[in-house]
Amino acid sequence: MEFRVFLGGAFRDGVAVREVQVPYDGRVFARVHTGDVGMLDEAVAAARKGFGAMRTMTRARRAEILLETRRRLLENADWMARVIASECGKPMREARLEVARGAGTLLFSAQEALALAGEEVPMDASAHGAGRMGMVIREPLGVIGAITPFNFPLNLSLHKIGPALAAGNAVVHKPASATPVSALELARYFQEAGLPEGALNVVPGPGAALGEALARHRDVAMVTFTGSPEVGVRLREIAGLKRVTLELGSNSAVIVEADADLELAAPQCVSGAYAHSGQVCISVQRIFVHDSLFAPFVERLAAGAAALRRGDPVEETTEVSSLISEGEAERVAEWIAEAVGAGARLVTGGEREGTRMRPAVVTDVPPSAKLLAKEAFGPVAGVNRFGDLGQAIGMVNASVYGLQASIFTRDIQKAFRAAREAEVGGFLINDVPQFRADQMPYGGVKLSGSGREGPHYAVEEMTERKLIVWRV
Repeated sequence: MEFRVFLGGAFRDGVAVREVQVPYDGRVFARVHTGDVGMLDEAVAAARKGFGAMRTMTRARRAEILLETRRRLLENADWMARVIASECGKPMREARLEVARGAGTLLFSAQEALALAGEEVPMDASAHGAGRMGMVIREPLGVIGAITPFNFPLNLSLHKIGPALAAGNAVVHKPASATPVSALELARYFQEAGLPEGALNVVPGPGAALGEALARHRDVAMVTFTGSPEVGVRLREIAGLKRVTLELGSNSAVIVEADADLELAAPQCVSGAYAHSGQVCISVQRIFVHDSLFAPFVERLAAGAAALRRGDPVEETTEVSSLISEGEAERVAEWIAEAVGAGARLVTGGEREGTRMRPAVVTDVPPSAKLLAKEAFGPVAGVNRFGDLGQAIGMVNASVYGLQASIFTRDIQKAFRAAREAEVGGFLINDVPQFRADQMPYGGVKLSGSGREGPHYAVEEMTERKLIVWRV
């Protein structure tokens, strides 16, 4: 199968062609055309023209296009799930969930197109404003540069494209180099749904060159990026006065209090730590367990991790497959070895074969170890113990990241104390931080980024308030 660059409403040959491989075993899934900075410039020019059509399009028509794209996505749900599983190595059961969530993101985006509104400004609230009326309207920004990662190649693309189009913007999308097929198939559904030429352009290619070109392009009004903190900081530095939304890294933490329900907490932490082999921004990575529950919790977590069925991502029974590349698997194995060398205990897993790794549980991890201090983005969870809630909250906050965290407890006072004091963008009670519903505000603090996603909140980021005042 061969997939071409989507530019100005048409699929075109790129400047080069690269193979997309299934991470599990390296078999070739597709051949994809890639672009360069020159082609990106063409895409931005096409988007400028597409923006002219989008900004004058009625809200009703924007919603119709989004809903028709949703219908086509659901019509092709099995195929799209196979695309996701093949190019990013996500097990089919999780790939099917991503397709369903993507359809939800389109639905929420369509609703936001219909609900987009301004407000009255009470001008006569001051004597100086008497005799005048005022209103604020929300206008689209223009061309949105969207840069997306490999781990949710469909739904994270839709979290940027859906709200952008709902608000009346045009988009130039740079998908992850490893997973461009989902984005190109999505572009076809938008095209078939009647999206104007140039309103969406998809240019696969080298991340550094194309990402930086988008960030500095004078005709790009906003950059929305999901990826590593290093790249996100670099994009913000070169974006100038452009609006920038950054969804960056994390090493999400869970507190398991002395009164926690282990029958709930342990299985939730298994799914939260090892879904998509831990390659999720809000994957459970750091677990802090009260001394009194430490041994039974670790026993349950280790048993759950060891029981996960490993295999080819396109097999329906597979629960854990591979990492995106052998280099990433090597890195995670090295981090586990470093932690063990510093005094941690490997309870289960950690064996590696190529891109594949057995889900690992590591206890008593030193705070300075990469496994605790950085984002592992792999199938491993570190479990440490604590004595009181204040200590546990301090351990959660002892991180450069702050995306999401959670607590398991039956004590409502403890739950809300932790929710108030945790330095994160989102906090969950009796659930894992890996949970995300697509309509909720999603984003972090510290090195986890800035701005919020979720269609309602993304539309706010992707529009500008304009004040209109008239004398009556």
